[in-house]
Amino acid sequence: MTITKPAVSFLGLGEMGSALAAVVLRAGHPTTVWNRNAAKVAPLVDAGATAAHTAADAADAELIVVCLFDHASVHEVLDPIADRLAGRRLLNLTTTSPDGARELARWAAAIGADYLDSGIMATPEMIGTPKAEVLYSGSRQLYDSYRGVLGTWGTAEYFGDDAGMASLYDLALLSSMYVMFAGFFHGAAMVGAAGVPAKDFATRAVEWLRTVVPAITEYAEVIDGGDYSVPGQQSLEFSDISDIVDASRAHGISTELVDVVQGLIHRQIDAGHGSDGVARVIESIKHPRAAA
Repeated sequence: MTITKPAVSFLGLGEMGSALAAVVLRAGHPTTVWNRNAAKVAPLVDAGATAAHTAADAADAELIVVCLFDHASVHEVLDPIADRLAGRRLLNLTTTSPDGARELARWAAAIGADYLDSGIMATPEMIGTPKAEVLYSGSRQLYDSYRGVLGTWGTAEYFGDDAGMASLYDLALLSSMYVMFAGFFHGAAMVGAAGVPAKDFATRAVEWLRTVVPAITEYAEVIDGGDYSVPGQQSLEFSDISDIVDASRAHGISTELVDVVQGLIHRQIDAGHGSDGVARVIESIKHPRAAA
């Protein structure tokens, strides 16, 4: 028995869009590709994809995958062909905000299209490998119907019918990554001022971070429990980072990053919570206008 795989079209062939399309093509799906810069279409056509001359020409596939630059570019491409999208299934893989995803879901519903949003936790090189994870939210029916396609890119996980949830998780995870990298950059600048190469510092930083990262789970339990006074926690007063701030200044480097951390800690200390655990810093983040 011959099993026909669903046809998929791709609107947008940047590095990520091209990687997504290439994996689906290799999996045997009839694949149509379109990009505003036609030169990016050629490699996929050479591999067996069909080129669409316009975005409208790519709107007849069972599943339409959109992977563009930002929220505005999604509208720039889809608005002119809205009349072609009624009854279609739209999968948006463009990075956008949670509210942007929800707006696109409402827009799709208004024109009669099914909509699924996503957050890609991978680089283009990771697409199609076990290291890639793609988060989805929005239409459960679309998610269930095309699991075969979604599974070609990496691990797929569904976060509910609120179209903004995948984006929210995506951006929250990225925030952890960027702040961690920024912390490394600051440390590298500190020792770099004394002539230590960043590569040498990185070797120690990686091992140190591997050691302390498991504490995140413990902090999460404290945060969810809501009791920052549980014995055994490192206190806010002990977590004061004045020495880091002073050492940074002494070596002539910017303190703006560590000043932020110090400010979050001291808002809670100044409000009388110095003996509480350092996880209480989240209260300074959750309630920026109130320390308590």
